[in-house]
Amino acid sequence: MSSTHPLTTTAFDLPGYRVRKNLGVVRGIIVRSRSFIGNIGASLQTIVGGNITVYTTLCERARSDAFQLMLTHAGELGANAVIGVRYDATEIGPAITEVLCYGTAVFVEPAGSVAEARSAVNGTGGVPPAVQPG
Repeated sequence: MSSTHPLTTTAFDLPGYRVRKNLGVVRGIIVRSRSFIGNIGASLQTIVGGNITVYTTLCERARSDAFQLMLTHAGELGANAVIGVRYDATEIGPAITEVLCYGTAVFVEPAGSVAEARSAVNGTGGVPPAVQPG
């Protein structure tokens, strides 16, 4: 699994599954900054305009890392899914940003037949494995 998990969602339910146990809030927090050289590169990109790829890459990496940390936290609690996933970001200081990914860790099981559950989550079948990052 890279940056996604088949049983994570921003919704509060998973079609084809029912929540058997709510394990509480899980989170992943990452604090990132851009290097001085990276800031110079980004400044040069602002002259031309458009997407500032240096910052886009930094933001994508920070979100991915926070998501993976959240999955690790959920796995430690015995969850096999995370619902209500959200992101938040806060500027801590100049060029320093905290990215938080959070959700509710749950243990789910198929709501109906195994065939229905398989089709709902692309063939994972049965009770899904515990949440584990990439």
